[in-house]
Amino acid sequence: MRESPGPRVMGPAPAGEQLCGAIVEPEVMEPALGGTGKERKKAFSRKRTLAEPPAKGLLQPVKLSRAELYKEPTNEELNHLRETEILFHSSLLRLQVEELLKEVRLSEKKKDRIDAFLREVNQRVVRVPSVPETELTDQAWLPTGVRVPLHQVPYAVKGCFRFLPPAQVTVVGSYLLGTCIRPDINVDVALTMPREILQDKDGLNQRYFRKRALYLAHLAHHLAEDPLFGSVCFSYTNGCHLKPSLLLRPRGKDERLVTVRLHPCPPPDFFRPCRLLPTKNNVRSAWYRGQSAAGDGSPEPPTPHYNTWVLQDTALESHLQLLSTMLGSAQGLKDGVALLKVWLRQRELDKGQGGFTGFLVSMLVVFLVSTRKIHTTMSGYQVLRSVLQFLATTDLTVNGISLCLSSDPSLPALADFHQAFSVVFLDSSGRLNLCADVTASTYHQVQYEARLSMTLLDSRADNGFHLLLMTPKPMIRAFDHVLHLHPLSRLQAACHRLKLWPELQDNGGDYVSAALGPLTTLLEQGLGTRLNLLAHSRPPVPEWGISQDPPKHKDSGTLTLGLLLRPEGLTSILELGPEADQPEAAKFRQFWGFRSELRRFQDGAIREAVVWEAASMSQKRLIPHQVVTHLLALHTDIPETCVHYVGGPLDALIQGLKEASSTKGRMVMSRGGELVMVPNVEAILEDFAVLGEGLVQTVEARSERWTV
Repeated sequence: MRESPGPRVMGPAPAGEQLCGAIVEPEVMEPALGGTGKERKKAFSRKRTLAEPPAKGLLQPVKLSRAELYKEPTNEELNHLRETEILFHSSLLRLQVEELLKEVRLSEKKKDRIDAFLREVNQRVVRVPSVPETELTDQAWLPTGVRVPLHQVPYAVKGCFRFLPPAQVTVVGSYLLGTCIRPDINVDVALTMPREILQDKDGLNQRYFRKRALYLAHLAHHLAEDPLFGSVCFSYTNGCHLKPSLLLRPRGKDERLVTVRLHPCPPPDFFRPCRLLPTKNNVRSAWYRGQSAAGDGSPEPPTPHYNTWVLQDTALESHLQLLSTMLGSAQGLKDGVALLKVWLRQRELDKGQGGFTGFLVSMLVVFLVSTRKIHTTMSGYQVLRSVLQFLATTDLTVNGISLCLSSDPSLPALADFHQAFSVVFLDSSGRLNLCADVTASTYHQVQYEARLSMTLLDSRADNGFHLLLMTPKPMIRAFDHVLHLHPLSRLQAACHRLKLWPELQDNGGDYVSAALGPLTTLLEQGLGTRLNLLAHSRPPVPEWGISQDPPKHKDSGTLTLGLLLRPEGLTSILELGPEADQPEAAKFRQFWGFRSELRRFQDGAIREAVVWEAASMSQKRLIPHQVVTHLLALHTDIPETCVHYVGGPLDALIQGLKEASSTKGRMVMSRGGELVMVPNVEAILEDFAVLGEGLVQTVEARSERWTV
């Protein structure tokens, strides 16, 4: 009898024939014809197991040869492990940062679609027809369906205007640099107006801003009729009401893909820089207030903010060139800027007028590179740490910084800028303060958040990444007490009461911006040692249609102030002033008004003092409410009805728990034959559970969720 052949035995595949990571079909081993029934049954079962295909959608184990399994790591892998050990706290943190950057970056496919849309915009902008020259006050040539996106107050102004297509169309900003982040992609486009439109004295009395607004109105009328655009509307540039911009969005499925913002600007060398220094005046009192300056020969008040807004338009291209030179080939710097933008956005520090924008942190990275505190080979995480460390330890309200390397004696000194602005950070020209619109309160809030973030990073907490970059932190969550001032029209009366005529003249009538600085200074002085940090938030002005009038200052929502309080001295009911015979006593009485009174103390001293009414501990915790409402009514004519104060929302809940615990928080037990009262631990734990649930519900009710 012929012997049946045994099963085929498969040897190992030759080295190099099997691809690493490929799924190899298993070899089906056919059993011999002979053997017992039990062996044939076992072989048949093994055949069915091997012949079954792998489940669809499931990952199969990668088969590696012995040589590949124990292969030595490459130099690239060793460098990656070394970087992770040195630059990051753990491999998990590195993975989290890399995944976040992937989420916020713009994909190449979307970039191609945006580039195609930008080319279409360019072709249509340069084809807008011209308009013959007319007086600035003669605006009859404008179509009826378009309004000028600017409050022309006062209306009478000298000068002529004519429309000509832009001499140059340039993409500026973060899109060209590759540092823009999702979900809102904005592309800034600078339209250089021809010299024929402008005149030598256009820097005076808002003439340049009037021509800029008329230029946008004519563009808006013609672009709104084009079927390429699904939305054509106006918006303010960084909240500045003198500098509107035109927003264009594509029609159809790409409507939310991108927003193109058109910014008219003069030729770079049109305005003389010496006329736009922070000590110069370019808004005459006789024109703005309808009255001449004081007859005693005093000079016109300087207009530093007005001058800065003109300079900003002249420096768009130079700032782009500087950023492109520093960030162009350094991917780590770009990643760091993207992470910093996420950090600012989660804390709402970049919103509204005077926010700490992504442009500012980009220029700050450039400054740190120029001073060799950041190297171009650093990773994005290193850049993030370096910038946060700089912000946490550097007070730009006291010691400003500058990108200017020139030793020209005609340039103004940093001290001149500190007299005009709260925060000082000069660009490479030495004449433009990049932080002109940033208030001291906003910068101190940025400093505070940077210190908290550095403490979190140094602690190496497991949830540090989520707390730093993934968790939204609106004002209602960041501060102990929050107050809302509404309506904003009350601040106009505050400007009159505080006699802020030069500030109104400088800000073009924006009484909210004019009163904001003196208002925060007043409250900081009144709260004194009770206050750790005071910050403000102005919501961004919404967009408006080209057929609508621009929003008024009182329509910009609500001014919100946040108070971060110190536990020490918070519940003190006494404001102790100077002795009655001291010169400071008169200032104390003037500051506190009728609340100030003479009191005799146990040591025999007779002092000015203010006593607040507070009987319970919950009322003592709300003494800042009394301070704020009293000072606002006394010095700014803002009544208590216009101050919506949010503080101590859990006091009622805590008081309710105390009343409930008075009956069930104790129990009677027998000890040594005597009945004694002891704490009821179960009841106390139940009270804490209810308190925790109430705390979560209260916070969530006063906040909104936001994700990257």
